[in-house]
Amino acid sequence: MKAVGAAGGIVRVSVLVDAGVGRRAISQAVARGWLTIPKRGWVADKAADPSLVAAARAGVVLTCITQAKRLGLWVLQEDRPHVGAASSASRLALPDVRVHWSLPVVPWAPGTLEDGILNTLLLVASCQPYECALAVWESALNRGLVAKEELARLPLRPRARRLLGDASPFSDSGLETIVIVRLRWLRVPIQPQIWITGHRVDFLIGDRLVLQVDGGHHVGLQRAEDVAHDAALTLLGYHVIRVTYVQVVERWHEVQDLITRAIAQGLHRAA
Repeated sequence: MKAVGAAGGIVRVSVLVDAGVGRRAISQAVARGWLTIPKRGWVADKAADPSLVAAARAGVVLTCITQAKRLGLWVLQEDRPHVGAASSASRLALPDVRVHWSLPVVPWAPGTLEDGILNTLLLVASCQPYECALAVWESALNRGLVAKEELARLPLRPRARRLLGDASPFSDSGLETIVIVRLRWLRVPIQPQIWITGHRVDFLIGDRLVLQVDGGHHVGLQRAEDVAHDAALTLLGYHVIRVTYVQVVERWHEVQDLITRAIAQGLHRAA
């Protein structure tokens, strides 16, 4: 049924009826197997997103880090699905699911299955560690999904207020956010995504210390180009530290040790 597909594959029956679809036509579509009934008052087609079907069946809204990921924001990890339920709703028994019992700042319209950006960011602020939450907030600002001015007018709790003060719309990735947050205590200038000798470096620390973070794509031709660029940087008097994404995320102490030892030797300063 085209009306269901146009609604994202899952919709309340009342919405279809209000749009002029007869209840008899809906019943026939169910009888023929074109639609299913995940919960009374709802119908879904075969192409419906399983996460949305599960949300409708449980009577919850996808939110927090789960919705941030669905919106394409930079998410370090999603430990389990996060959903929202009104504080007045009956308690749910959802194993392996994080339920946020709260009154959303932006009210949920009837039939809402996915939370909006404002509610999502506020729940991320209260749920996730600071640097992970900041990465999500900066990702949302960078993509233009929200403006700091709009966030500032919301009734923010202290953790969200801190994020608002620290967040910048200029971070291109959560990795930038995490590295800068973790090195802020050094009180040394750190510039992400700086162009040197025709190539972009991930981070320039001070005047001469370059930090490059390799992802899984740094192989083959990409690896050869990286080596050539490292050599060019060295000839210009830069010092290059190259680490992996896994080191930054899972073994940060190794990265920090390399950087602090280089700074101790003054390798971040121009000669």
